[in-house]
Amino acid sequence: MVKYSRALIIAAAAVPAYAFTASSYGRRATSLSSAPPIEQIDTRTGKPTGSSFLPQDTIDRAAVGSPIEKAKLAKDGTSAFVDVYEYAAKFRAGEMTWEEVEKADMNTRLKFVGMLHRDKRTPGQFMMRLKVPNGIVNADQMRFYADCVEKYGEEKGVIDITTRQNIQLRGVKIEDAPDIIDGLHARNQTSFQSALDSVRNMVGSPLAGIDDQEMVDTREFCNALNDLVSLDPVTETRGNPMWGNLPRKFNIAVSGSRDDYAHTHINDIGLVPCKHAETGVMGFNLVLGGYMSIKRVAESIPADMWIPADRESVVTLSEAILRIFRDESERKDRQKARLMWLVEKYGVAEFKQAVINEINSYDRGVTVSDAQPLPTEPFERRELMGVHKQPQEGKSRVGVLVPSGRLSATECREIADLADAYSGGEIRLTVEQNFILPNVDDGKVNALLKEKALNGARLKANPGFIEGNTVSCTGAQFCGLALVETKANAEYFAKKLEDLVTVDRPIRIHWTGCPNSCGQVQVADIGIMGGPARKLNEETGKMMAVPGCKIFVGGRIGEDAHLALEPYKEGVPLAEESLIPELVEILKNEFGATDKTMRKRDKLKKLVGLA
Repeated sequence: MVKYSRALIIAAAAVPAYAFTASSYGRRATSLSSAPPIEQIDTRTGKPTGSSFLPQDTIDRAAVGSPIEKAKLAKDGTSAFVDVYEYAAKFRAGEMTWEEVEKADMNTRLKFVGMLHRDKRTPGQFMMRLKVPNGIVNADQMRFYADCVEKYGEEKGVIDITTRQNIQLRGVKIEDAPDIIDGLHARNQTSFQSALDSVRNMVGSPLAGIDDQEMVDTREFCNALNDLVSLDPVTETRGNPMWGNLPRKFNIAVSGSRDDYAHTHINDIGLVPCKHAETGVMGFNLVLGGYMSIKRVAESIPADMWIPADRESVVTLSEAILRIFRDESERKDRQKARLMWLVEKYGVAEFKQAVINEINSYDRGVTVSDAQPLPTEPFERRELMGVHKQPQEGKSRVGVLVPSGRLSATECREIADLADAYSGGEIRLTVEQNFILPNVDDGKVNALLKEKALNGARLKANPGFIEGNTVSCTGAQFCGLALVETKANAEYFAKKLEDLVTVDRPIRIHWTGCPNSCGQVQVADIGIMGGPARKLNEETGKMMAVPGCKIFVGGRIGEDAHLALEPYKEGVPLAEESLIPELVEILKNEFGATDKTMRKRDKLKKLVGLA
């Protein structure tokens, strides 16, 4: 694997001559146009600009496109890391404050460095999103995350595991960012091109290489795709300008088994493992266009394409789709700039042919077949929480709950210590915002389960069926779009429901603060989306606006994936006395929950006020 180099902030004269190999997606010839001239080479880095790879037609559309498109043309985002270093130096010298940073930099371009300004909640501080292909991190990295955020305090300086097996650092200030970036690169990680109009984190199987039901080991593919979109092939530094000006974000998921732990049905590109019916060669069927947004939620659709499961085929197919998406998708209406809209504009069969033509133009020997029949034998999706045997003799994996995906600096260090002691320093993140310790010696499992870190208030290896499957977006604590707080509510209500009812299987409850559905409520058994509600004010006798939610029921994941697109109920107040009865009723009516039988000892505690 190529190691990350220190961020380039050296003079252009010191940078090697820049020349990509010829291909159909290289920088395009310019033509007569009313659009402003596009800078081909960024003189501060010696790299081509992201806009220099766009054909003139795309540049023309961007020039009259959305405000973000105009901002990207005015000043290229792929060199925004240079701005971070320069701003930080001025902050440290007392020559400048964050309030003086150009607004387009602060709230738009710095996102190309993975830095998202939380101006409504924590002015002057950022969430820094990383790239963690296949969700695999190690103990040293976890300790580094803790070191990065600890100075910002227990409330603001936290670490989140995301629904894309990723890590987000909260509270980051510009003056501290260069040290964080350098530290990440020294640890073979980056934050570059992880936000705004970039290809987001590569999602794979958290059980890659340790699964007796594995069809494909997703690790190589996630790493290769991560390099495709964020590693400069010329300078071998992080940040690839070739994909530095996409029309919108782009999500890729590589599934490794029939469980589909990667959730291919809600990704722009979903690679679903499947053998070729005639040759028996393992490969991938392709699904396209899944996404969630404030205006539309779409489940991915079959693309009638199959490729063999080899690195060249996976990278070439993804590259071809990205090139078409980059150059041809919408640049004015950002709500219509996702891949699904482009596929629908083409038609599925026509888009398939366009992709095949693009692949053939690369002349790499990659062939695309029609989609192959999926397995039909009965299969039950397996659980990730708790202790499970691995195919490796004498080894087990142990899944651990991280309530709502939120970690303190202390908890990060505790996880690192556990990993060093039991899993060779390796930690696997899941899209459910939890983690797995792989390759634990069977003889050490009991000792692991008795560790203090797993028997405190939060981290658990044996959570209940509800709390162990609760997912949450960032919520109103840090996100200015969220209508309600989600992280704290998700954790609290999950514990409350565990106390009230018994269920006989995992029940997935997802929380999201707004209709953008970053918490993916439509895939959940029960989805809770922040929204308006009204409640009687007993003092005034009037109905008053209060924090509330919409409730979705019936989403499914795995082979039989399905999105619950219509709310089950709307206008439910978030107050415990309103929401808990609604959720208990849904759990009983839809999922067979029963009232929890209280032990005599607990009844006595309650009677004397100790419970």
